[in-house]
Amino acid sequence: MNTYSREKLHKALKHFFGYDEFRLTQLPIIESVLNAEDTLAIMPTGAGKSICYQLPAMLLPGITIVVSPLIALMKDQVDALVANGIYAAFLNSSQSQEEQSRVIKDAQAGNIKLLYIAPERIPANSESFFTFIRSLNPSLFAIDEAHCISSWGHDFRPEYLKLAVLKKQFPGIPVIALTASADKVTQNDIVQRLALHKPQIFISSFNRPNIYYFIQPKREAFGHILEYVKKHKDDCGIIYALSRASTEDIAGRLHQAGVKAAYYHAGMDGGERSRVQEAFQRDDYKVIVATIAFGMGIDKSNVRYVIHHDVSKNIEGYYQETGRAGRDGLRSDAILYYSVGDIIKLKRFIQNDDPKQAAISQKKLQLMQEFCEHEGCRRQYLMQYFGEEFPAYCGSCDYCMSSLEEKDATVDAQKLLSAIVRTGERYGAGYIIDFLRGSASEKIQAAHKELKTYGIGKHLKKEEWQWMVQQLLYHKFIDKTDDQFVTLKLNEKGWKILKGESELKLVMKKEKEQVLEEEEQEYDKQLFNDLRSVRSDMAEREHVPAYNIVPDNALIELAKYLPENFDELKHISGFGDYKISRYGANFLRVIKQYAEEHNLTSKIHFKKPKKEKKAPAKPTASATQKATLEMFREGIGVPEIAVLRGLSTATIDNHLAYFVASSELDIYKLVSKHKLETILSTIKSTGQTFALKPLKDLLGDKYSYTEIKMGLEYYKRIS
Repeated sequence: MNTYSREKLHKALKHFFGYDEFRLTQLPIIESVLNAEDTLAIMPTGAGKSICYQLPAMLLPGITIVVSPLIALMKDQVDALVANGIYAAFLNSSQSQEEQSRVIKDAQAGNIKLLYIAPERIPANSESFFTFIRSLNPSLFAIDEAHCISSWGHDFRPEYLKLAVLKKQFPGIPVIALTASADKVTQNDIVQRLALHKPQIFISSFNRPNIYYFIQPKREAFGHILEYVKKHKDDCGIIYALSRASTEDIAGRLHQAGVKAAYYHAGMDGGERSRVQEAFQRDDYKVIVATIAFGMGIDKSNVRYVIHHDVSKNIEGYYQETGRAGRDGLRSDAILYYSVGDIIKLKRFIQNDDPKQAAISQKKLQLMQEFCEHEGCRRQYLMQYFGEEFPAYCGSCDYCMSSLEEKDATVDAQKLLSAIVRTGERYGAGYIIDFLRGSASEKIQAAHKELKTYGIGKHLKKEEWQWMVQQLLYHKFIDKTDDQFVTLKLNEKGWKILKGESELKLVMKKEKEQVLEEEEQEYDKQLFNDLRSVRSDMAEREHVPAYNIVPDNALIELAKYLPENFDELKHISGFGDYKISRYGANFLRVIKQYAEEHNLTSKIHFKKPKKEKKAPAKPTASATQKATLEMFREGIGVPEIAVLRGLSTATIDNHLAYFVASSELDIYKLVSKHKLETILSTIKSTGQTFALKPLKDLLGDKYSYTEIKMGLEYYKRIS
């Protein structure tokens, strides 16, 4: 049983890792492990999963065996632990026989507290291996990146299937499985395939509030990427591309433009991959252009942006890849350039999988496509995908940060629908769009070029027609077949638009350029740069990445609070007892000299312990939202507010919906009790919590979109 009080656990956290408070569900997870209970921990990337087994490892009597899927990940974890004065090592194929023998001897002598091994080293049945493990006196097994055990996971690895043998051979030793992204099916798979016994399951919020999400149409993507990277030349970033050739091409073009960029993919020699990764960790390269092979081994805390040049295969992969930005908690961007062409390309790749796996992959790709085409808060969609409720406004994604306008799209929709009908409802979006734009391509049938509708859509770009197709599909005005060759067909609602019996109004998002803004922290920039220079010197001497000495957010605190001595240094996040004794004097010397030159004194008395919020931070209403609320409370109606403010009614609805969701505005000011009951009943019976249109179709003309939207936000809040 756990004999450690929470006070002792807090002291251990500060002593070993330099943190004042536990984050998210770290504390109950650690208590579960110390109680010798099997545990499944699901925490977002960068939220501190590793501490959930590293801290117990320091308190338990024997060694902790950590199963980790990548050599690079092991090395990074071990380097970080050694930088904290913790005895850790790894065993993998990158080591010579002599190095492996030395690690084994140290482990058997009790000189190592955490030993990292690859899943390939664990045989399904080898008494000699299990005898070796028993000789180490293990107290805990930690399975990192546990989603790799599930064929439903986005990164399935067959070698993980053997890991159930650990529970069979060592039934009395607790196992903790950790992952950043696992839906319900994957969670069940992990528990069953690892043979966990009555596990305690902890699911933290998936929200990464410091990451700003942007999805942009894939038009001249490289030009936009180059402009962005040059604007943030002092920041580190990762650019993901689908193919190996693309990574080399993009990195080469960036390099020619004066950007310190390198590429990384699985086709490279192992030694070259390691060289590139280590150079990136040392900030020798500011930008890495990579396939998803550049993945779980990345634990670099100061990645300020992740850009997807191509669409991810699934939401879990996208979430993990974007999660490699902002691990230090500072503002970071996640930008994805979307095109339907990428989806089609990925579908072709999936067809090469075995039928069962292909079906799983197709479903996940479909949801990824829906996410990219979703007209609403990006963060809310991500959170709901992982089963977590979130308000309809986050204030930090391209949708929420953009102004919205309502557009009458009836005429363009009729042109598109007419083109589908005139060509016989036998073609997909690509052909129809080329037909509308009057393409001279030979693939357009000669007979079709004689039709009146041929070329009537030249006024819109290809991407704008693609968006129109997406909207008509999303709002169910057209259907598409699920065959190998997808075709578009009109349904009853589509025919009404074509015949002029109903109009089509679409809420359009005015694009707002993503901007990576510096965190609003008042700290001395020059001192920060001086401290960063000292950190680089120490990192170079010790042959470790600079962020392993201390991360950027620790340097920001040093430059903000100017600690004068070792006691004051203890109040800086990330400075445990070992790091204070090893690195503290160097940092204090720089701070003292700078303070004397600029007549500054310590501000450590202003620093208060920062406690992690257990729930996602409630977004703050913007000034424009507050203005709408004030006018509404003065008795001005939605249409009048829209006219007075020069905004669309849809935008005003969004403003008011925010306050309904936050309970600052009484729902009955907008919806009658009788109507609200009917709306709530319809939502509950259909399970429809995303789109308004399906609910409007069910409820009929007596219910306005405004009433349905408010009812939907109210339902989410009370649920």
